[in-house]
Amino acid sequence: MRPDSPVSGPTRADALALDAVDPLTGFRERFTLPKDVLYLDGNSLGALPAHTPERLRRMVEEEWGQGLIRSWNEAGWYDLPRGLGNRLAPLVGAAPDQVVVCDSTSVNLFKVLSAALRLRPGRGTVVSELGSFPTDLYMTEGLAPARRLLIGRDGDALEDLLGEDTAVVLLSHVDYRTGRLQDMAAVTARVQAAGALMVWDLCHSVGALPVELDACGADFAVGCGYKYLNGGPGAPAFLYAATRHLTDARQPLSGWFGHAAPFAMSPDYRPADGVGRFLTGTPPLLSLAGLDASLDVWEDVDLASVRAKSLSLTSFFLRLTDALGLETVTPRAEAERGSQISLRHESAYAVVQALIARGVIGDFREPDIMRFGFTPLYVSHTDVWDAAEALRQVLDTREWADARFAARASVT
Repeated sequence: MRPDSPVSGPTRADALALDAVDPLTGFRERFTLPKDVLYLDGNSLGALPAHTPERLRRMVEEEWGQGLIRSWNEAGWYDLPRGLGNRLAPLVGAAPDQVVVCDSTSVNLFKVLSAALRLRPGRGTVVSELGSFPTDLYMTEGLAPARRLLIGRDGDALEDLLGEDTAVVLLSHVDYRTGRLQDMAAVTARVQAAGALMVWDLCHSVGALPVELDACGADFAVGCGYKYLNGGPGAPAFLYAATRHLTDARQPLSGWFGHAAPFAMSPDYRPADGVGRFLTGTPPLLSLAGLDASLDVWEDVDLASVRAKSLSLTSFFLRLTDALGLETVTPRAEAERGSQISLRHESAYAVVQALIARGVIGDFREPDIMRFGFTPLYVSHTDVWDAAEALRQVLDTREWADARFAARASVT
């Protein structure tokens, strides 16, 4: 990409100047990123922390290879789900012993929604919104035929969806397609004032901005470990349950790891005290090792700086793309914006594929959304400028119209 390319708005020199005063610049060296690739898809799969392979090697060759079954005790395998939960808790604004790492986001949604519904006997409606990530809606539909799912659509006021039968509200903190950021405190207060419980999906916010579950009074939350947290493909998810619910909350997947005394081998189920009651089966230790390694990075990160840089990167990209004639789907108000920018184009899939061929990796969401995720720990303002220039060239030359870019892959 030519440094003097005619991008409208800020110059590449402006980008370099912003990078020169970036307090997070040093974190880029802690990730393995391919040369000649501009990676703007960390909101789907985070980059590889440079020390993760060594952590995996140690677990495979030493803890498993040499320690064998002894490592459940000697290497601390048994305690990892709760221990990683406590390491992750500061990233979601939670006090200790309210977060546990386990299973997938989908499974954890099923668990916390079931627990929340049991805590609201006599009420049977779950409220969500059409723009939620599909698994949120699918898992809600699968809970039980007797449950009613009320889906809000664009323009619906939350107050109009709440009623005397509303038991639970499930919303995404940041919308996966548009990047719209919800006001967690205000929404939680409105839901609870209506007598319902609030469940938050944090998949597109944890690691990208400060989350304050305790301060906002949230009831439950779920999130994944492989996006902004960089835990690796298929990394275990996590769930949060507020302390006030941990005595009475019961989840339906009563596997042996959630038992109060799993090695007593009792035929009767008795849930563990605290958030451990949300565990189910034997944890995937190799996957937990990847997330464990990624959390080492986060111990040194100031979330306020992450948020400030996220807003700087996304604002910079907006200034660069405003001249391209594309509709911006992401809110422009900083208080309503996550860490991505979504643009609309009738041939969005082909445009994204043309960009990927140039080494600029974003992604596509149906029906016509191009998503660009900005991970503050390893994306620079210069990356943003170069990506915007590549997008301008792809659009100006209609490079995207090449037939090879229209062929759909299994994963889009």
